[in-house]
Amino acid sequence: MTVVARLVLGGVLIVAGALKIGNPTDSVVAVKAYQLLPESVAVPVGYALPMLEIVVGVLLVVGLLTRVAAVVAGLLMFAFVFGIAWAWANGLRIDCGCFGGGGQLAQGQEPTYLLDILRDFGLVLLGAWITRFPPGRLALDGALGLGGDTRDVEDEG
Repeated sequence: MTVVARLVLGGVLIVAGALKIGNPTDSVVAVKAYQLLPESVAVPVGYALPMLEIVVGVLLVVGLLTRVAAVVAGLLMFAFVFGIAWAWANGLRIDCGCFGGGGQLAQGQEPTYLLDILRDFGLVLLGAWITRFPPGRLALDGALGLGGDTRDVEDEG
């Protein structure tokens, strides 16, 4: 189960980061659209976020520093849930920018806040699962002696 959780969460992060990294100014626009951070912070966050997503996603997929990567991923997802809820509560009409794009929605487009929150909260739960349980057999942590017990949950019993 943990291997599947790692692959899903890591894969989502890699795809999200890869879709943003080609046009980092869109990521900056998306971060600014939430109106949560001052511009002096939003700009570097917007540029760094795609790289962070890719690095954390790769760590999860290969199972290296798995628990640390899972904590970072879970916190990222929780921050995204908070940001989307903030935008919704404050009447902002923005695209979350989760998979590229972002910023103000065009006339006639409707935000998908509830769907985005549910998706990201599910990913928070995957991060918590990965943090709690051993990384599984298919993890570099086990091969390198970094992860302790490498059995997967279904192996126990």
